[in-house]
Amino acid sequence: MNTSFLIAGTHSGCGKTTVTLGVMAALRQMGHVVQPFKCGPDFIDPTLHRVVCGRVSRNLDLHMCGKFFVRQVFFRHAQDVNVVEGVMGLFDGGEASAASLSQVLGLPVLLVVDVRSAAESVAAVVKGFEELDPDVNLAGVLLNRVGSDRHLELVRTAVEKHCRTPLIGYLPRDVEFTIPDRHLGLRMGGEGVLDEKMIQRLGETIRQHVDCDLLLSLKAAGADVPENVSLEALSPSVWRLGVARDEAFCFYYEDNLDLFRRAGAEIVFFSPLHDSILPPDLDLIYLGGGYPELHVSGLSRNREMLGAIRNWSEAGNPLYGECGGLMYLTRAIVDTAGKEYKMAGIFPVRSHMRLRLSSLGYREAEIVKSCLWGKKGEVLRGHEFHYSDIDEMPEGIERDYRLNNDRLEGYRIRNTLGSYLHLHFGGTPRAIDSFVRGVD
Repeated sequence: MNTSFLIAGTHSGCGKTTVTLGVMAALRQMGHVVQPFKCGPDFIDPTLHRVVCGRVSRNLDLHMCGKFFVRQVFFRHAQDVNVVEGVMGLFDGGEASAASLSQVLGLPVLLVVDVRSAAESVAAVVKGFEELDPDVNLAGVLLNRVGSDRHLELVRTAVEKHCRTPLIGYLPRDVEFTIPDRHLGLRMGGEGVLDEKMIQRLGETIRQHVDCDLLLSLKAAGADVPENVSLEALSPSVWRLGVARDEAFCFYYEDNLDLFRRAGAEIVFFSPLHDSILPPDLDLIYLGGGYPELHVSGLSRNREMLGAIRNWSEAGNPLYGECGGLMYLTRAIVDTAGKEYKMAGIFPVRSHMRLRLSSLGYREAEIVKSCLWGKKGEVLRGHEFHYSDIDEMPEGIERDYRLNNDRLEGYRIRNTLGSYLHLHFGGTPRAIDSFVRGVD
């Protein structure tokens, strides 16, 4: 295995994503092929990785996918240099934490510590991370937001005196690099928030202040390489899956799409925002999550596409809407000011944007009525993260899932299924098989 390591933080907001993007940029500037990965369910950070690395970033989620699938994904896509961005703080998230992932893959960990408003006390923080789980291989500490040479010297002296983990570099506080954010997190890479000058400057700063040779010496160790990790030949395309992908619908796990392809799907992308007709000869439509609330005016004005989606559903054709896709399938989206924008009207409810988070967390969904993704009693895994909710669904609409928070969800009318749950099929590939049998 070539260079591989995981970049973790002491907590959310410590600058982990900035450091990760900088390290990726620096190693690319040095001529390396860098394969990015993201620990956990996040859709946004991988789009930023892709802009910097020029490669699709893969989610590695132990909770939704399990150890075997995660190892398969990592080793299948590994390249010259492999950089995994952690999630939250190093130990946050239990079985799905960055610490757990580092152990499953045998990855050394680079710990990012925000030293703003602290000096010698940073050593106590690092020492605590060293001692909490000695089986986690802390291979280096990177200080973020260092204020001055004096500040750096105070922190360096304390860390070197009290801690065994080497200090491999820092980022100064005055680095001009800010990624705008919004209610679901940072803005996505495809929105132009990272330009070439920003990436170049950040990479050069990392190369100036960080021991990149030490980074390149880090290797995965202690994790068994799973058998049959090469990208197997895809089945011949025998059915067509229409996937909505544009500025409004942009949250998809790449490995889900790969699983569809291996099951014989030809994936055809289309835009509910810009296209007026559906692609021809589709077998199923998949409306993923994203930001429909930011594009409600354009979506509402595109009456041709709204009508095409509605006609598809009313004809009994299979249609799946997930989170933002579910919102699109309702009667209307109502913004935080109370203004209403007409949508497809398949589900007889409205979705309402809220100022605060409506739901967040991993979910297991037991299928209580056989549906697109499986039979009664089977379990799906996914993640919820949304700032909207919908009116109470009428009793006449089927509920196909029971979530592990005891909420009935997975709304179905005819052969249209809608849910707030972002499903990942890495741990439940039988769900793809169930759908393919339905197509056949």
